[in-house]
Amino acid sequence: MDRPYRDILVSRDADLGIVTMNRPERRNALSEAHMLELTDALRSFGEREDVRAIVLAAAGPAFSAGHDFADMVERGLDGMRKLFAVCAELMQTIHRVPQPVVAQVQGIATAAGCQLVASCDLAVAGKEATFATPGGKGAWFCTTPMVAVSRAIGRKRALEMLFTGDPIDAETALAWGLVNRIVPPEALAEETARLARAASRGSRASKAIGKRAYYDTIDLDLEAAYAHASEVMAESSMREEAREAMRAFLEKRRNK
Repeated sequence: MDRPYRDILVSRDADLGIVTMNRPERRNALSEAHMLELTDALRSFGEREDVRAIVLAAAGPAFSAGHDFADMVERGLDGMRKLFAVCAELMQTIHRVPQPVVAQVQGIATAAGCQLVASCDLAVAGKEATFATPGGKGAWFCTTPMVAVSRAIGRKRALEMLFTGDPIDAETALAWGLVNRIVPPEALAEETARLARAASRGSRASKAIGKRAYYDTIDLDLEAAYAHASEVMAESSMREEAREAMRAFLEKRRNK
């Protein structure tokens, strides 16, 4: 990838694509331009067959302080609508790319930054990380962050975060299901890469089908979810690598 990005860095670690937010002086606040770059980088990695998983990281002491108010304060209604459409597209792109996307979280992840963590498929946090949807303390409720956060941690816990605006620490985020692991800061990058590789092993095509089906079914009622999942399972069983996996199991040999 050789696109000239301003607010992010992109790199590779063998089979991992790494997208790093690079506005440490603004605590990686999410301007419109920043979010557009993130979306573009995620899509670009998503198209690459040699990228098995994507890590979303951040430079500096903070993961993300949320939306960049300097990019908002002078906007009218149409400008705000455009900004939040860009934000929604970023969050949904994380779900649409075929690979697992793993957040690597240090420091604060606040408002839209917390939304970004909640939107990622998986997340690893340093022990010092904190998470908040602080709008409940002030005059602008975190309405868009609540979409992702509620789906990650459930109604009661999300509403506590949303109404109080109080931050939760990494231990609480782990207990509530907002992150998958907490590690010492010095082990954060290593553990994130390890989880990303574990999540992406096996058939890339099968993993992509499964990820898409997960997000397609998670908010359906039980009957509709089973109907959709059953059809996906049936169709994917016709793929040659799936047939080979069944034959290998029955013949007690290792699947290639």
